[in-house]
Amino acid sequence: MEEKSVAKSIQIIGVPVDLGASRRGTDGGVSAVRIAGLGEKLNKMGYTISQELDIAVPSQESRPVDTGGNMRFRSEILQVCRDLAVATRAALEKGDMPLVVGGDHSIAMGSISGISDFYQTQSQNIGLVWFDAHADMNIPGISPSGNVHGMPLSHLLGYGDKDFTSILSANPKIKPENVALVGVRDIDAKERELIKASGVKVYSMRDIDELGMSKVSDEIIEIVTKDTVGFHVSFDVDGCDPEFIPGSGTLVPGGVTYREAHLLLEKLAETNLITSVDLVELNPFLDQKNVSAERAVALMLSAFGRSVL
Repeated sequence: MEEKSVAKSIQIIGVPVDLGASRRGTDGGVSAVRIAGLGEKLNKMGYTISQELDIAVPSQESRPVDTGGNMRFRSEILQVCRDLAVATRAALEKGDMPLVVGGDHSIAMGSISGISDFYQTQSQNIGLVWFDAHADMNIPGISPSGNVHGMPLSHLLGYGDKDFTSILSANPKIKPENVALVGVRDIDAKERELIKASGVKVYSMRDIDELGMSKVSDEIIEIVTKDTVGFHVSFDVDGCDPEFIPGSGTLVPGGVTYREAHLLLEKLAETNLITSVDLVELNPFLDQKNVSAERAVALMLSAFGRSVL
């Protein structure tokens, strides 16, 4: 298999956090991905890994018991997101592409805030591909669980807790017309209302079944590249069907196949407009011999341009 060599420098930023989820274990996702050889395999493709760093995250065991509320572990997650935003912006300032490995999906409020701020200060906007079984558009007060990993996209669009929507700047981080959700198949009732009001484009599993992933990918590219400098890919492993990636705490049957996920990421890579990537919600404690991490790494290689020819 030939692998494309792209002269680009990557900074891998680990965020070992599971504070945003109800099931423990996503804090181990960073180690699982590294054990599966993410950095080494990107090196073989011709990329330079300029730096690997980790954002400091408090463990749940060291924190007071959080029995619920509108945003569980709010202050801890907010600090992690603020620190991560500074790190992703700094990576771009150095000329590196941020590749953020989680951790639960709450970290996207940090990673994308930093990336968006970098480009907004240059009067540029980014698009966003949100690959997920869930829409992650709950806000405090309507979330059934109070789990923050179900809220990041709404906050990036400017809804919800003002401390989270104003990380690094008061501007909404993404314009709704440049957001595409793909793989969605589990949405809460009140969340559905906010999704419709926001104007973001959702590609449910029915859309993928009817249109095919190739056409869906083409439409997504149109959405996320219209009047943007490029786009961020936030990849939640639970967007894939559990048959292919069982190592996640938020599994929903009937998801994107392994091959469909590769096709999407391959077509996104062909644009040469990916600014940055998140890989989230991998839980090695629920996995089978690290197979999910190994497949997630293979998918990431597609996002960075790996192909058969």
